[in-house]
Amino acid sequence: MFERRLRSWTGLVLAVYVISHLANHTLGLLSLDMMEWFRHLNASLWQHPVGTVALYGSLLTHFLLALWSLYRRRTLRMPPWETAQVALGLLLPFLLAAHVIGTRINQTLLGFDVTYPYVVTILWNDPRYSIQQPLLVLVVWGHLTVGLHFWLRIKPWYERLVPYLYGLAVLLPAMALLGFVRAGIETDELITDPDAVSAIFAGWNAATPEQQALITGLEAKVLASLVLVLLGVLVARQIRHLLKDRHSSYRISHPSGQVVSAPIGQTILEAMRAAGIPHASVCGGRARCTTCRVRVGDGIDDLAEPSALESAALRRIGAAPNVRLACQTRPRRHVSITPLVPARAGARAAYRPGGVQGHEQQVATMFIDLRGSTKLGEERFPYDVVFILNQFFAEMAASLQATRGHYAQFSGDGLMALYGLESGIEDGCRDALKGAVDMNRRLMALNERLGVELREPLRIGIGIHCGEAIVGTMGPPASPNFSAIGDNINIAARLEALTKDYDCTLVVSAVAAQCAGVDLSRFPAHQARVRGRDEPVDVYAISDPAEISGDIVDRQPAAMKNSQ
Repeated sequence: MFERRLRSWTGLVLAVYVISHLANHTLGLLSLDMMEWFRHLNASLWQHPVGTVALYGSLLTHFLLALWSLYRRRTLRMPPWETAQVALGLLLPFLLAAHVIGTRINQTLLGFDVTYPYVVTILWNDPRYSIQQPLLVLVVWGHLTVGLHFWLRIKPWYERLVPYLYGLAVLLPAMALLGFVRAGIETDELITDPDAVSAIFAGWNAATPEQQALITGLEAKVLASLVLVLLGVLVARQIRHLLKDRHSSYRISHPSGQVVSAPIGQTILEAMRAAGIPHASVCGGRARCTTCRVRVGDGIDDLAEPSALESAALRRIGAAPNVRLACQTRPRRHVSITPLVPARAGARAAYRPGGVQGHEQQVATMFIDLRGSTKLGEERFPYDVVFILNQFFAEMAASLQATRGHYAQFSGDGLMALYGLESGIEDGCRDALKGAVDMNRRLMALNERLGVELREPLRIGIGIHCGEAIVGTMGPPASPNFSAIGDNINIAARLEALTKDYDCTLVVSAVAAQCAGVDLSRFPAHQARVRGRDEPVDVYAISDPAEISGDIVDRQPAAMKNSQ
């Protein structure tokens, strides 16, 4: 957490400096004098002792953090945007060395004020620097904008500002480069005057030959040092990996059927990347976005507890206990995982649960289907059908709300509802039966209201069953919903379909009736065959749900009766 914040804060300090510096360059479109005037304003901030420590401390810290991140990486396989950011960041010191030496180091060692006329004259008239300077601007700006974009894109408000920020991202460097060109052309006129040249280079000419030689030779030494540091990090990284790889490894079972072997110490995300298996990671593995999250099956008990950084991210999305961040989890033994976000997911998936994240729970499940909807569509205009269906679903939704049911799924002319999510399975079964009674009552009232619109009354089929299911947030990242899956959910759907075979409105499993404490033995009993199950399911077929209304009320808890 500290490292992430340090990287963010130092990056922001550097971003403020770069933006103010490029803004200074844009004034070259007006004149060198305007550039020089704004430079004095900038200098009051960045050449102040506090500003100097903040700027160069941030620059050094940011670079060291980049080297540390490179050293820790177990694989150099990464998404293109991350590759671009890392490559631009490592290239920056090599391009920046000459600029820093020629300005701040010059000013500090030789003690003269480095002005824009001095800097622009040198850069504009030296072929090497006239190419290097624009390249430096593009590299700095590219690194900055890529970093800011992939940091901010997981913020919910960022997408609205992208069109405006995109314009700024294109215009600022373009205007800064044009300002440099315009200032360079102006220096061509200045250097025709010997007195002006003497004034511009007075500070440099006042330095001793030894001082000038020191400054001139400093760039080569700095570049050589940077090369050695970078090579040293890469070699140390390779040695570290070789030493670690000599120890034991762990395996990851992926839903694709692949089994990946990885050395202990490597995160799940790094292992997936090293194996070439696509895996979502919007933030680049920094525990900001949670898109790399996986549900862990086998091996969950052998994992170390989540760090504070990972725990904070998982709490933000309300993740289940068996969900971990692939970028933060370092298994030591075999694990099986299921990615919960598609590999190509974008920033919008950052705070959405997505996939299946649930827990086992006893619930009562109800499926409702509108009979004859196909014929309804054949006899009426589409607008009329939509009007009738909207009326129907409005009544069903009101019934669910009145009987403590939870809408879970919609399927054209039917829906699925869950009961007992908070009240418990017994109350859930009773509420589901009450819901069936109330839905049938509301449907009859709707038929009366739409009597002129309908050639024949609307009819529904309802199936109710209870049992254990996986309950939680599931579905595609763009539109997840709270629902349930499992064998008992499939049975409830099958019971609803059986209302056609038994020519009734409601089919209730004997298990659900028993759980609700309702005796339905006076109604026709059947043994229903359900696909995928060897044993039949005992059910009751009820033509008019109103007939069980009294049974449910009689068996409600006393507290509920008093509340009514």
